[in-house]
Amino acid sequence: MSIEIKVPPLPESVSDATLVAWHKKVGEAVARDENLVDLETDKVVLEVPAPSSGVLQEIRIQDGATVTAGDVLAILEEGATSSTTDAASESEAEPPPAPPLAVAGSKPAKTSPAVRRLLDEHDLDETMVIGSGKAGRITKADVLAFLKSDDSTNVTPGDPAPVLVDETHVVGVERSERRVPMTRLRARIAERLIEAQHSAAMLTTFNEVDLTKVMSLRSRYRDTFEKEYGVRLGFMSFFAKAVVESLKKFPVVNASIEGTDVIYHNYYDIGIAVSTERGLMVPVIRDVDQMSFAEFEKELGDIAKKAQSGTISMEELTGGTFTITNGGIFGSMMSTPILNQPQSAILGMHNIQKRPMVVDDEIVVRPMMYLALTYDHRIIDGKDSVQFLVSVKELLEDPGRLLLQI
Repeated sequence: MSIEIKVPPLPESVSDATLVAWHKKVGEAVARDENLVDLETDKVVLEVPAPSSGVLQEIRIQDGATVTAGDVLAILEEGATSSTTDAASESEAEPPPAPPLAVAGSKPAKTSPAVRRLLDEHDLDETMVIGSGKAGRITKADVLAFLKSDDSTNVTPGDPAPVLVDETHVVGVERSERRVPMTRLRARIAERLIEAQHSAAMLTTFNEVDLTKVMSLRSRYRDTFEKEYGVRLGFMSFFAKAVVESLKKFPVVNASIEGTDVIYHNYYDIGIAVSTERGLMVPVIRDVDQMSFAEFEKELGDIAKKAQSGTISMEELTGGTFTITNGGIFGSMMSTPILNQPQSAILGMHNIQKRPMVVDDEIVVRPMMYLALTYDHRIIDGKDSVQFLVSVKELLEDPGRLLLQI
């Protein structure tokens, strides 16, 4: 019985997808629920599993093509067995020949998206790397090993002898360019950023926060917290809790614009910007106001892993009411974050630096961080934005307020 493998329903607001790579070839056996092909959308990579066991009879759409929901990708013959499987069963007494070892210069098997990105980043061709995977497939480890080794160690038997070049004939520095298309995610990020700049009246207000008490509290209970809950106590949970309490005081900062209406949200779904190999993603943690510090840290760790591995769902990337982004992990001292529309505000965290501060008429060294709040001036006045940021500052400088919610 032949079964059509179709593009599954795409997430809301996603019109099409790009076929990234097939994991099976025509004639190969397929197990039920085994991933056949990867489809890349604006935000996530979708896997298309096999609906039944059988043999892949036909591939109708090749890598790199744009597809829409319902398009037929391939034909699967249910219950059939591959010719290679039959041949192997008929000659059980005779050991199967070892798979051929890939040789540099020969055409390798198809590579995964991660391997292709790594090759592109280092301007390498697939034929330059020896694949150690099945049927000569190049793995990420093969590429990394090639980059670490000397050129001399990558010469294999049968390669032509290297041509010696007289260095005196080389003049100047070679100038080259490389043109590559944007990934769908990068193109979508660019579109959203330009849209935010054109449709919102964005302003940014700054403040600084003394993290002495937060760092002291975290240092004092870090080991006990991890032992009790099995998760590390990070800075983000303090900031998320401080943001939620401040949003309760200034509801307009938690609002959004829809046409000519202002939508006030009585829930607190906080987006946390996460840097991945594919680009910036903002997974959303729901109902942060109802979470403990440990619950928030666990949820943050889980959702960040999903974003970085590309297994996150579209539902986990939509619907936030406020966003926090931390440029400090990359060493940023100060920046002006851009709104994640339709949200009306975003908080930027930055690097923690020890600086001389005047406390009680004395100069002392304190761990300080600059905070930046970018907001949509169409609905948030300067007074509200400044007071919101002051509230976040006060809660972090006296974290006991977070427990008392004052």
